[in-house]
Amino acid sequence: MFEQIMFWLVLLIVLLGIEMATMGLTTIWFAGGALIAILAAALYAPIWIQIVLFFLVALVLLIFTRPIAVKYFNKDRVRTNVESIIGRQAIVTGEIDNLQGRGQVTVGGQEWSARSAVDGSIIQEGAVVTVVSVSGVKLIVKEAVGEAKPPQNPVSE
Repeated sequence: MFEQIMFWLVLLIVLLGIEMATMGLTTIWFAGGALIAILAAALYAPIWIQIVLFFLVALVLLIFTRPIAVKYFNKDRVRTNVESIIGRQAIVTGEIDNLQGRGQVTVGGQEWSARSAVDGSIIQEGAVVTVVSVSGVKLIVKEAVGEAKPPQNPVSE
């Protein structure tokens, strides 16, 4: 019995350590199962019951608490880097033509390669576009409906 309790206790500590290190809601469900298995071992339950309880409790916790935890976990997380670009508007600085494999946009002061979300369409330089996704190092954009072209700087003579 003592060996079984120690096994489950070590497993519980390892699972909690992994969860604290990753904070990814990956092993916490099994830690709950290990806790119940410790109690079962302390009550002299056979090893097969301990194992069944371990997996059953982990599964129940996963099914019933994960959706709630995911809803509130990282809800205040600030999107960074590439994630923050999706949904933003950009200015086309080099004509976007998927067929020719070319196109450039500027968003947030940074220049990016870009492709149109609509195959076959050409987006002219100076157009305002919205970033819909990122594919590798290229932004996938669509023309922003109802947006006027940005004002051009007049050439002084």
